[in-house]
Amino acid sequence: MTTSLSVADTSADTSRISISAHYTGYVWYKHGLSASAFVTPMGRLANALLTPVNALLKGLAGAHIDTFLLQRHQVLDHLLTELIEQEGVEQIVELAAGLSPRGYRISERYPHVTYIETDLPGMAARKAALLQQLQRPDRHRVQACNILQQDGPESLQAVLGSLDKQRKTVVISEGLVNYFPLPVIREVWSRLARELHEFPTGTYLTDLYPDFADHPSYRYVKFAQKLVGFFTRGEWPLHYPSDAAIQAGFGQDGFSKTEVHDPAAYYERLNLPRARSATLVRLIRART
Repeated sequence: MTTSLSVADTSADTSRISISAHYTGYVWYKHGLSASAFVTPMGRLANALLTPVNALLKGLAGAHIDTFLLQRHQVLDHLLTELIEQEGVEQIVELAAGLSPRGYRISERYPHVTYIETDLPGMAARKAALLQQLQRPDRHRVQACNILQQDGPESLQAVLGSLDKQRKTVVISEGLVNYFPLPVIREVWSRLARELHEFPTGTYLTDLYPDFADHPSYRYVKFAQKLVGFFTRGEWPLHYPSDAAIQAGFGQDGFSKTEVHDPAAYYERLNLPRARSATLVRLIRART
């Protein structure tokens, strides 16, 4: 997630770009996944400040922050591309898009696809100005959205209600769900599943950091959890103790079929950066 959102107050626009969002924006650019327009001075500074931390993590755990960011980003891109090319998806909504370049890349590669980036109003206005600067087509646009609002013009319901209900649709989020306690984000998922049922096919893609207590690098996960919390001035809870628990949870929230993808399964196919130990993130493709 790129902006700060209070769970207690679902109506206020508390949007700001977190340091972690600036950093990830620079990571995408550094690795050739973004345009220079998405880079901020704060992103460059965060990258410099985290260089020694990354070096330490690389030595201790065999991977650093960029490794896990690139794993999740590229596998999500792959899953999304499959849905467009193999299943005919024509509408995509990205939640809490922030400085993500995904909409830019997808709309360049698939000009027939409608791509709506959403975020809290402050960040949405900034992203809209950036896309205007890049002269994006009308099919690639930005809408303000607060995922905690259950109704109103900035609700998830309103965003999805603006789409063509006759077209196959995907909602995607990255770096969002672990900023919320599990009961809070599950309520969002339940509402999302109900809305996606109104389309011929509705699919949700997201990353998720699980609470694998027996993971060989669990102590580094807890360190990263504290690091993210420090930079974002908030909590960063881990969700679900196993892949099976993830599938069961999404099923209870209204999704009929849930795939849990381990980035390690894509090391060869996507030429992903590798970790020395087991992977830390899971990518979810949940269908209604």
